[in-house]
Amino acid sequence: MGELYEFFADLHVHTALSPCAGESASPPNIVAAAIENGMQMIAVTDHNSAENVDAVVRCGRRHGLKISSREEVHLVCLLRSVESALELQRIVYTALPDEQNRPDYFGRQLVMDSEGVTLEECMRLLAGSADLPLGAIVREVHRLGGLIIAAHVDRPFFSVIANIGIVPPDAGFDALEISAALSRAEAVARFPDIAGFPIVTASDAHLPREIGGSPTLFLLESMGIDEIRMAFQGRARTEYLIQ
Repeated sequence: MGELYEFFADLHVHTALSPCAGESASPPNIVAAAIENGMQMIAVTDHNSAENVDAVVRCGRRHGLKISSREEVHLVCLLRSVESALELQRIVYTALPDEQNRPDYFGRQLVMDSEGVTLEECMRLLAGSADLPLGAIVREVHRLGGLIIAAHVDRPFFSVIANIGIVPPDAGFDALEISAALSRAEAVARFPDIAGFPIVTASDAHLPREIGGSPTLFLLESMGIDEIRMAFQGRARTEYLIQ
């Protein structure tokens, strides 16, 4: 068997395409901050869109997309390629409200290139929820060979517990994310039904300086979706540790 290596991961990072993120969250600034803060893996998790994924991939090497389901549950979806992320984006875009963004209210949504140059401003309302049920999103992500993580499950808004009441044991989540405010033990004490799930932490960064603020340490033979999946499932010698 191969040697295991440490990979510090922040699996919840927004770019300037997310209306809630700062305009300084450009692809080069994100990658520079991730490197400076010791991250080997990051996931780009813009709301309902993957339009900045390719630009970040040209600077780094991770892929991701955050979706809000019909139930207003935020989900981090990790995909194995830019093409897979864009295929999921196509599905989500067809299910978003036919409304325009209000930059003065929600914030600007900037599509950028790998150098951080703004190419256009996305006027689609990305802050809304897709008219897709939770189960449909889980099935699509798994069909594309990806992993799905229920985001910040301990928060009183946009979380599966806040909006559904429980974490359904048959929902198909590959892992759950808790916010940096809680340890795993504290989270399980407050929400006992999450005890059987793999649990990670992430920064939910909206500015580059926040990246790496609450990482998860993975011990893997190499970076990749399949290795992370094995770590979540406790298979082989891979593992992960909340910092």
